[in-house]
Amino acid sequence: MPALAPIVVIPARLASTRLPGKALADIDGRPMIIHVWERACAAAVGPVVVATDAPEVARVVEAAGGQAALTRGSHACGSDRLGEALRALDPQGRHGAVVNLQGDQPFLPDGALEAALALLDDPCVDIGTLACPARPEEVDDPNAVKLVAASLTPNRLRALYFTRAAAPFGEGPRLKHVGVYAFRRAALERFVSLPPSPLEVRERLEQLRALEAGMRIDAALLDKAAPSVDTERDLTALRAAATREQDAK
Repeated sequence: MPALAPIVVIPARLASTRLPGKALADIDGRPMIIHVWERACAAAVGPVVVATDAPEVARVVEAAGGQAALTRGSHACGSDRLGEALRALDPQGRHGAVVNLQGDQPFLPDGALEAALALLDDPCVDIGTLACPARPEEVDDPNAVKLVAASLTPNRLRALYFTRAAAPFGEGPRLKHVGVYAFRRAALERFVSLPPSPLEVRERLEQLRALEAGMRIDAALLDKAAPSVDTERDLTALRAAATREQDAK
């Protein structure tokens, strides 16, 4: 992993379809993007940059001491935004791995970024990601993305499909996808060279572009993961959890 010299890029835009302005949503007195940036910095896997199309987001990140890269607003997904930012940040190709930490993961568990990157130790893997057991209320929730996968070891899976539907069919546990992608640099460059794929457009899930193009995605299985923020309901629940955590200190 050290030979890949990872860089973490957090895509953040204000025009979120389900929760506009969520990058700057207040959680425990600070914008959500700052919580995500701090988690990435604490992981210490490499430099951290926020890639955004919003000058307001860039100013907030820079005021906190972080680095921001302004990108155009027309990208189809966060990983496309990464591609633009990386070309400007690292034209020499010093970073052989690029972590897409989605900006709606303010309380990602410790060790999560390292777990995703460790999957790239296998030269057959193009992209490493994360999953955890889905809670009962998430099984039928289209905002909770499910991973259909083949088990390789007790804590490692090979992704076969991602969907917003309750899958796979039948009895048994279901897995929730966690919004982290550790790209091998060549895989990211190939990904951004491709147009959005039919299944990506249908499911509104960028990782399906990679699978449709024949790229291999493996996932590290976490015991649990903090909730992502996709809706106003998620934001309200996360604010309450942050308040309880602060009160307990």
